[in-house]
Amino acid sequence: METFINIAAFLTAFCGMEFMAWFTHKYVMHGFLWVLHKDHHQPDHSTFFEKNDAFFMVYAVPSWLCIMLGMMNNLWFVVFFGFGILAYGITYFLLHDVLIHRRFKWFDNIQTPYFNAIRRAHAIHHVNEHKEGGTCFGLLIFPYKYLKEQKKRS
Repeated sequence: METFINIAAFLTAFCGMEFMAWFTHKYVMHGFLWVLHKDHHQPDHSTFFEKNDAFFMVYAVPSWLCIMLGMMNNLWFVVFFGFGILAYGITYFLLHDVLIHRRFKWFDNIQTPYFNAIRRAHAIHHVNEHKEGGTCFGLLIFPYKYLKEQKKRS
């Protein structure tokens, strides 16, 4: 039973993070913390890092706290919840920074309808360079029309 609870905690955190990331992106990054996110939509290509990169701390700290405090108190479902947040963070980094924005040239040859749809939805999001009027704030979940469009092409 403990194994089931730990797996459920991990999956709940991982899946819940997509909705948390959507909410944070739409209402925080494109809201009162636009000052940090603006350089992601209006990049200064002379620097590798963006102010926007600071947002990883928003999720890294809760993940670390769950893992550390869960271990200190033998609350393994809390540890696995923290690892679910961590797994989403790694997924986000690999998809957003590596696959979409190609800050690292690791996966340039990946061409599947799903990943191409993620790229397309994100490109639509970046058409708008301003705080208001954005669309497609999620990463893993996006309007089905982009996947349908990519399936037609393949």
